[in-house]
Amino acid sequence: MIETEDAQGRLRNRQPVAVVDIGSNSVRLVIYEGLVRAPSILFNEKVQCGLGRGIAETGNMNERAVEAALAALRRFRGLADQARVENLYVLATAAAREAGNGPAFINDAERILRQEVTVLSGREEALYSAYGIQSAFRDIDGVMGDLGGGSLELVEMQGQDIGDGLTLPVGVIRLSERAGGDYARAAKIAREDLRRAEFLKQCTGKNFYAVGGTWRNLAKLYMAHTSYPLHVTHHFEMDAHKALDFLRRVGANDVEKLKGIESVSRSRRALLPFGAIAMVELIRAMQPGKVVFSSSGVREGYLFGLLNDEARQADALMEAAEELSILRSRSPRHARELAEWTGRAFEAFGIDETENERRYREAACRLADISWRAHPDYRGDQALNVLAYGSFVQIDHPGRAYIALANFFRHDGVKNPDLAPPIRAIADQRIWQRSRYLGAFFRVAYLFTAAMPGVIGDLEWRESEDGTMQLVLPPSMAELSGSRPLGRLQQLAKTVERPVELVIADEA
Repeated sequence: MIETEDAQGRLRNRQPVAVVDIGSNSVRLVIYEGLVRAPSILFNEKVQCGLGRGIAETGNMNERAVEAALAALRRFRGLADQARVENLYVLATAAAREAGNGPAFINDAERILRQEVTVLSGREEALYSAYGIQSAFRDIDGVMGDLGGGSLELVEMQGQDIGDGLTLPVGVIRLSERAGGDYARAAKIAREDLRRAEFLKQCTGKNFYAVGGTWRNLAKLYMAHTSYPLHVTHHFEMDAHKALDFLRRVGANDVEKLKGIESVSRSRRALLPFGAIAMVELIRAMQPGKVVFSSSGVREGYLFGLLNDEARQADALMEAAEELSILRSRSPRHARELAEWTGRAFEAFGIDETENERRYREAACRLADISWRAHPDYRGDQALNVLAYGSFVQIDHPGRAYIALANFFRHDGVKNPDLAPPIRAIADQRIWQRSRYLGAFFRVAYLFTAAMPGVIGDLEWRESEDGTMQLVLPPSMAELSGSRPLGRLQQLAKTVERPVELVIADEA
């Protein structure tokens, strides 16, 4: 195993793996901490090479683009060696697959990387992109679309079922060249090509899962345009029809005055209109209910495909929460016990949960102690930022709000809900209420356990004859009673709007 000296910021017994993704627009290296269900990224670098430029006209990749890509691959090989990567997986997509000089380029790439390059067929590319969606979402129902520089891969998906898939030559570089840079002509080309995807008509009202850097940049711009409070593109949901005016504006290249455009690189801006055009035409063809953006695509899907069935069925959110708890909590065991205790507390108080709300509560418990090293005045803010912006998958944005707000309240209190941060805007009343409930239970629990394991299981809830909820302490813990925990119990009572009291078991 790789030596990390005395580093505690990384999990032990993990051997880095890496993926080199040779695309039509960019070449990228991503080094992951290990081949696991919820892999963390150790290093990520992208070089815009434009291998797909000119293929539609000449049939070959541009020589300067090839030279730039090979230079990037030399650096990537050195970086992978430096990170002591055990397995390096190299994937090539549309440009290398379709260009006349593709085989020569692949030979050079394999020599530099000292590794076989897997040139994905259109169907394989669609399959691994679909795996990427499976790795990052639950309750999948709709169509996945991965927009690259050379092609658009479309696959119908329902839960674990993946359709055959279809590859269309409307990647942003290919579309711009086929249209000669004319936006109206590009729309017509995309519209005609999308007619081949007949299954889109059968998916009206379902989700469209958008994969690819150009579409993620569109999501970032739309967030800025609508003043959306959480700048995380993964699982950002956009109402397909409400966004059409915005997309048409981008598709006409009216972007320079758009709020947030400065965050998009100059090289990417030229391709944004064609990504917007492709999305407009896809919305016209499919009529989806929502466009759901994904940070997980071919690379993540390829690694997901290497896992065994048991690992693939694991909950990625819970895996990531457990790992972060191990890295940053005083006691991961206490965090797990807290999840069990709050589950019993919610049941005792009659607080119902959906399956996803249960998952979010249990994840919040595992993450409830990650900011304990921060200054007391800033622990709430630190927890909020780490959890709201963490690289979690299999969680939607309201779920992020639940986890982040519950831990914000755990540190900053529940007395004045008007002081809640802007992320409150994406939590509906149900999520908002439950995040406050959970935060109030946290504030009680930590005063009795001091974040140490083996204690909280002895704290039981019961309902008295007059409806008062009683927190019952065993006699061995009687000395833990005091004005501070009693005050926290009164805060809890006000939050859940039920009377609460503390009793000692032998006094009951």
